[in-house]
Amino acid sequence: MDWLIGDLQGCDDALGRLLAAVDFSPSRDRLWLLGDLVSRGPQSLATLRRVVALGAQAVLGNHDLHLLAVAAGVRKAKKSEQLDALLQAPDRELLLDWLRARPLVAQAPGWLLVHAGLLPGWSAEQALALSAEVEALLRDPQALSAFWPQMYGNQPDLWRDELQGPERLRTIINACTRLRFVDLGGRMDFETKEGADAAPPGLLPWFEHPQRASRGTPIAFGHWSTLGLINQPDLLALDTGCVWGGCLSAARIDGGRREIVQVRCEQAQKPG
Repeated sequence: MDWLIGDLQGCDDALGRLLAAVDFSPSRDRLWLLGDLVSRGPQSLATLRRVVALGAQAVLGNHDLHLLAVAAGVRKAKKSEQLDALLQAPDRELLLDWLRARPLVAQAPGWLLVHAGLLPGWSAEQALALSAEVEALLRDPQALSAFWPQMYGNQPDLWRDELQGPERLRTIINACTRLRFVDLGGRMDFETKEGADAAPPGLLPWFEHPQRASRGTPIAFGHWSTLGLINQPDLLALDTGCVWGGCLSAARIDGGRREIVQVRCEQAQKPG
């Protein structure tokens, strides 16, 4: 059986209860994670150790990339991110190497996986190709070291095929790990974090864009806890706010059968 799970954010106890609820067996089942495995929750180290031991597949989220930048020494972790135990662990390099080998966009049986979203002009094939560009960067220690200080920022907020260098990579990363709303021209908005009904004038959720090139490809994503669970034939949103005291959600996707399983979570952070 193939199971997709939304944002873990260091909530290992909830992950353990969810795996028990679905009777997960590493010898029989496959686990696909939608990014933001770490940060904010109290058990990032235990979470990362568990998913690596289970042979899970995962896409990178913005908090996962931030952890890698912190580990590289170009950012300082906030106390609320609760990353100290992971950063001081004896097996930290093994865990970080595993994380660096994850893609931004991946394919599970019948589904395209991304942490946040795809820009309207990107087909599934283009999204996978752009993800491969970032994967190549993550495998190149020298290039990665130069890029980390340039990863942060909201510009460019509009994709152009001719983008090059750090601007191109930053735009790909921002779309795949931070996207919620876009305008009709495909310009990204990074300010609004409320649910889809709270879209400011001129903005709409990325998956509702009328010219979305990836329409028709089943896509599963996380990142957007205020959106809540979306369970449509070709769209799954599985960040249901575990770290905020919501639920941790899993979706079974194999064999054309759909099953949603959720467990309640203890609140590790207060929203805002």
